[in-house]
Amino acid sequence: MQYNHIESKKKTYKIKQPLREFLKSYSRLATLPLTYTDLLAFEQSIPVLDSEDNDTLWRSVLYNQHEMARLYEGLINVYELLTFDGAKIPYLKVSCIDFCTFGNSQPFRVKIVNELNDNHDYFYVKRADASRVYGLELEDIFSPDKLNYLVHKETLIEDHVVGIPVDEFIAKYKFHKVDNRMRLAKEFIKFNERCFSRLLGDMRAYNFVIEIIQDFDNVQYRLRPMDFDQQSFEGRKNIYLPQFYSDNVELVNLASELMNKDSVEQYQRQERVAMKKRFLSTKQRTKSLLRKLKTDRISTSEHVTQLKNDLYKHHKDDRFLACKSMGEILIVQLENQLQIKIF
Repeated sequence: MQYNHIESKKKTYKIKQPLREFLKSYSRLATLPLTYTDLLAFEQSIPVLDSEDNDTLWRSVLYNQHEMARLYEGLINVYELLTFDGAKIPYLKVSCIDFCTFGNSQPFRVKIVNELNDNHDYFYVKRADASRVYGLELEDIFSPDKLNYLVHKETLIEDHVVGIPVDEFIAKYKFHKVDNRMRLAKEFIKFNERCFSRLLGDMRAYNFVIEIIQDFDNVQYRLRPMDFDQQSFEGRKNIYLPQFYSDNVELVNLASELMNKDSVEQYQRQERVAMKKRFLSTKQRTKSLLRKLKTDRISTSEHVTQLKNDLYKHHKDDRFLACKSMGEILIVQLENQLQIKIF
């Protein structure tokens, strides 16, 4: 099996006015008291280590006293806008701010603590990127999970996606001590299908999480992406299939061990039907988003040409060959995968 390899970081694509109008219509635009650039004014940074003293690639950042007071107050206001629609919540404080130089968005991770009960929560401050915003919206539409985010000028605020990064889960369990292994295999099949159908790429094991849910008589699993930078960007078809990443080989082996071809196809069909129902329940919103994406530029012309040719070979659908943008390719891909007519 040939595994996917992504050579370098992608460029950031500016959020243009048509997409901003869409975001405003669906309450994703906000006026925030600070921006991503404001958080770059830190004076020192300290490596954040895990419980075994390994470098996490995050760095805890420190500001001067005057700047820190202003930023902390602004970040609490941002958190209130993100989670409480701006209502003032007493007893909140910023516990720490971490910065990650790894990855495209170079995010800040903000930890908020409620001093009344010591509960904590996280949110992220990132550079706004059009492809990432399209990815967040498509995830909110086509997945079983809802996502919360806000855009202000060139700043993106994202809610925390709860779960264990899959690379950490694999390293800890290797799936030999996991309860209900069949459920996990099934979830990976559905996750793989969902990513391919809506063209979300780069789902290496550290870019999605596993949520473990205790049902009344068993354990359930949910796989959720936490990185959307590679929405409809890369040119190779297999980039959009998590099964082709070496990081995910343990999940692939688990599914291969426990399922035959008929079972795999059954769960693929089940996920496509679920996605079709989600489209039908959000048809106006989805069509509005895809109209914006159809005329937007979130990739290179070389990638557009390669992907439309790859998907033409896969689906044997001549409509791919006429596509001029990633948005047009995604529309034809969704129509093929979900057996729907979008426009």
